[in-house]
Amino acid sequence: MDPTIGVLGLQGAFRAHIHALTDLGVAARDVRTPAHLDSVDALVMPGGESTTMSRLLTSSGLFDQIKARASEGMPIFGTCAGMILLATEVLDGRPDQRSFGLIDLTVRRNGYGRQLESFETELDVTGLDGPFHGVFIRAPLVEAVGDAVEVLAAHDGDPVLVRQGPFMAASFHPELTADPRLHERFVDLVRSDNTFDTER
Repeated sequence: MDPTIGVLGLQGAFRAHIHALTDLGVAARDVRTPAHLDSVDALVMPGGESTTMSRLLTSSGLFDQIKARASEGMPIFGTCAGMILLATEVLDGRPDQRSFGLIDLTVRRNGYGRQLESFETELDVTGLDGPFHGVFIRAPLVEAVGDAVEVLAAHDGDPVLVRQGPFMAASFHPELTADPRLHERFVDLVRSDNTFDTER
């Protein structure tokens, strides 16, 4: 039985992730409530506004449940704002902003600049045959990584795609391209994860 992958649907570009996953033949659904989270085996946290997402995660009751599922090994892929939510330290965030602290990263919100400084570039990604087109929109800048973090891609020497155990994060938006390879990599991670519950 294949996994069902949830996409956090509180705010941000979640529909594009759902389309990318379903195009791969993977069951995907939006996650807005704790009951929704109970029905999925892994989670994608999309881009959006990280402070707003932090507040909505708390008010919806999802924050503590995601934290608990992550502690059990549920795979999570965070993109842009999702990377901020996965980081251990967030610079330039609001005082009440919460993150899950699942990847040993220090990130700076909007570290690549505001909307006008958005850019696109080709990235060399470990394990991929050819470059991946990275779309950076108000992207977080990774300022430090821990020893347990695997850097899978960098731009001008700064990590932009990382993995730590069952958790992946990108500072760019892979869902805004027609290239499925990063979503495929996450699906492979979910399928190979020892905590995947085929009875869920």
